[in-house]
Amino acid sequence: MCLIREFEDKVHDEFAAGNIPGFVHLYAGEEASAVGVCMHLEDRDAIASTHRGHGHCIAKGCDAEGMMSEIYGKKDGLCGGKGGSMHIADLSKGMLGANGIVGGGPPLICGAALTAKTLKTGGVAIAFLGDGASNQGTTLESYNLAKVWNLPAIFVVEDNGYAESTASAWSVAGTQTKRAEGFGMSGVEVDGHDFFAVWEVAREAIERARGGEGPSLIHVKLNRYYGHFEGDAITYKGEDEIDKIKATKDCLNLFKQRVVETSLLESDELSEIEGNVKSYIDQCAATATSASPPAEADLMTDVYVKY
Repeated sequence: MCLIREFEDKVHDEFAAGNIPGFVHLYAGEEASAVGVCMHLEDRDAIASTHRGHGHCIAKGCDAEGMMSEIYGKKDGLCGGKGGSMHIADLSKGMLGANGIVGGGPPLICGAALTAKTLKTGGVAIAFLGDGASNQGTTLESYNLAKVWNLPAIFVVEDNGYAESTASAWSVAGTQTKRAEGFGMSGVEVDGHDFFAVWEVAREAIERARGGEGPSLIHVKLNRYYGHFEGDAITYKGEDEIDKIKATKDCLNLFKQRVVETSLLESDELSEIEGNVKSYIDQCAATATSASPPAEADLMTDVYVKY
């Protein structure tokens, strides 16, 4: 979670300084969701992400240095510097990619789940999607398909309070688990600020999927700290809304408090982890800054898929 937070804060600063091309949507504040789910996964398992995909990539094991280089548009990036923030993928890790299409991930994981079921790999497939994407036909059709085919699929709806700038309290909040029930799936709501709560409900859902008990939905209630995109003025949020959340419900602070109170880790150990992570992310940014962009010879590579 610390790695994701430092990565996102660095990207925020570098984008503001004009050092990053393209567009970025940051995941800071939502770390417990990605990590709580992906800690149960292996390379045989697949995930599909959203336009806000950095946290999912890191939680699934993608190389942070390769990700940073991709965001900077450099040849050594995970996708050769051609995809940027919204198209990072690493199939070797089961990361099917970030996706600029709202609701684009659920159909992809139905295919991955069908593959796992057909080949009997024991794998599961998970779609992370936002509250806004839950209104898309692609998502609802995927719920139906996953249930009809009894696929090892899990839909993680990350409800950060705003479908871009429309409050989910006005549009889709409170309907996610009911929708799951309507499709005959198991559905549960969880506090996305609490890593341990997310970890537990994800464990249960993934075990059911691996055991052939079909798809389920997890409605994760959380908050993002930055705007919908970098450059968003965030005029739709209340005064001091984010500061209050950071002060009372920050997932990293709650995690640190819990593990120290239960003697799982000491405060100085956590501080050392944070220091090491910050140094690593600084190095990732420095490496990306000095790396070479794709050359003319790279222009026509990765255009066609070879089977």
